[in-house]
Amino acid sequence: MNEKLRQAADFLLSRDCFEILTHDYPDGDTLGSGFGLCLALQQLGKRARVITTDVPKDFTFLQEGIVPQEFEAETIVSVDVADEKLLGCNREKYEGKIDLCIDHHLTNKITAPLKCVDGSAAANCEILFALFGIMNVKITREIANNLYTGVSTDTGCFRYTNTTSKTLRIAAEIMDIGCDTEYINKVMFETKSRKKIALERAVYDTIEFCFNDRCAIIAATLEIQREVGVRDNELEGLASLPRQIEGVEIGVTMREKEPNVFKVSVRTNGVVNAADMCARLGGGGHAAAAGCSVKGSFEEAKNKLKAVIKEALCTE
Repeated sequence: MNEKLRQAADFLLSRDCFEILTHDYPDGDTLGSGFGLCLALQQLGKRARVITTDVPKDFTFLQEGIVPQEFEAETIVSVDVADEKLLGCNREKYEGKIDLCIDHHLTNKITAPLKCVDGSAAANCEILFALFGIMNVKITREIANNLYTGVSTDTGCFRYTNTTSKTLRIAAEIMDIGCDTEYINKVMFETKSRKKIALERAVYDTIEFCFNDRCAIIAATLEIQREVGVRDNELEGLASLPRQIEGVEIGVTMREKEPNVFKVSVRTNGVVNAADMCARLGGGGHAAAAGCSVKGSFEEAKNKLKAVIKEALCTE
């Protein structure tokens, strides 16, 4: 991994005019990686901007300190993007054009000339932290806020099984620099809008237990989203709900993106491999957290998922 980091660092130091891509339905890790890298490159005198599908209001603080720049893009970098199909509306423009891929998903399918992928990293921002050290980037408060947001959100505030001692050491170093941990922790983990509470209540009403209660499936259909009055970018955080239930080993969240198209998030206790399950449906991710897309009516999509879950439990 040290060699991959060195190659990525040399590449970034030798190039300019960067466009940094995040995945669609962006979370704290992809946005923290994107804006953190943008700040680092601008600090080094480079021109850089982040290309994303959306920035949910809870994450707008990550853009603090970034200088808007106009330039003709020369270098395309993706961060926390495991597959080009996850670029959403930016896929058509950037597919096949990524020069450097920085990611922490072992199932990464990006076909870039240079890839810096570390599946042992709990969050993509862990890789960025190491990369910035090699590049002699000064970790400012703004960069620290981005890195801490990425590391904390991808580990569930350091509660998930992907949290390692390395993760905690990195978080400690970032905190020593002076990031706004109190603010970030409150916004990310302790604050819910009334709409979010209504959404969770509606989603819990859809819960189905199966396979001797070892699996729990919840859904945020388009009907529910309309009734509650939330947009798709306000659905972040639902994936953790079913796995929190006592006795549940596999938690599945179905988010209907458009009629008969569901974005599926799978969370497990680590015994059943979530990435292997989602790979059978064209997705991927980590052993304890993965995702895929499934087409069909709600019941059809759910039955497809159940078939994969049944197979996973039988081969456990």
